[in-house]
Amino acid sequence: MAGFTFTKEDSHTGSLILVSPGFSLMKIPDESRMAPAVPDQPGVLMDTTAGLHLTELLNHIRSGRKITAVSGFRTQEEQEQIWNDSLRENGLEFTRQYVAVPGHSEHQTGLAIDLGENKEPVDFIRPAFPRSGICEQFRQEAPKFGFIERYRKGKEPVTGISEEPWHFRYVGYPHSAIMAERNLTLEEYISFLKSTTDQERPFYYNCGAKEMMIFYVPVDERADIKLPKGMTCRFSGTNEGGVVVTAEHNRQNGDGEQR
Repeated sequence: MAGFTFTKEDSHTGSLILVSPGFSLMKIPDESRMAPAVPDQPGVLMDTTAGLHLTELLNHIRSGRKITAVSGFRTQEEQEQIWNDSLRENGLEFTRQYVAVPGHSEHQTGLAIDLGENKEPVDFIRPAFPRSGICEQFRQEAPKFGFIERYRKGKEPVTGISEEPWHFRYVGYPHSAIMAERNLTLEEYISFLKSTTDQERPFYYNCGAKEMMIFYVPVDERADIKLPKGMTCRFSGTNEGGVVVTAEHNRQNGDGEQR
């Protein structure tokens, strides 16, 4: 068996962290992990891993220059500037609907990206990303590459954010696919894992030739788990008190050997 120990600090990092009106960003991401979200737009940054998958997705749908990256990673200072500018230009009601309070914005994680249809003018706060054409093709294919449409219509009571069809969040695969299939927000997905899984009762998800085992681990000051040796494991904090473990089962070939 292989042992793993999680600390409270671990619960505040990873692709599944919840940053929302009710949960502030607890650990500032390392800016050295940020890179251009797409190769030809060096001014829009994103977490390196998320950006690689975004580029793969855009290439997969052959978007060319039909989709543009509008806003990616933001520092605390940048988020404060956007908030204050919107207050001055649009008023409090609009700003509360479409701009996150500084310290509570997914953009500050480097895992979120606002995209727009590449047609002038492109609105920085509410870029057009229609539910048709290449934009809808992106939306439909996004879960295969680890992305979810974060703020959907009808989910406002859960997310606390108005519908934003242009805002996508990297959570990683297979979590993105599970959320899409079950029509779950990130909040609902974490709640689902928290209430129905643990190390003894994992959630199983088939990914073609692979079978993924997913479960939630509550973390106060520290938590210890043990997993069979040889499993490929990934971990992500949730930012609300726990860590999600994603482990890949070893398969066997017809001769009974592991592969």
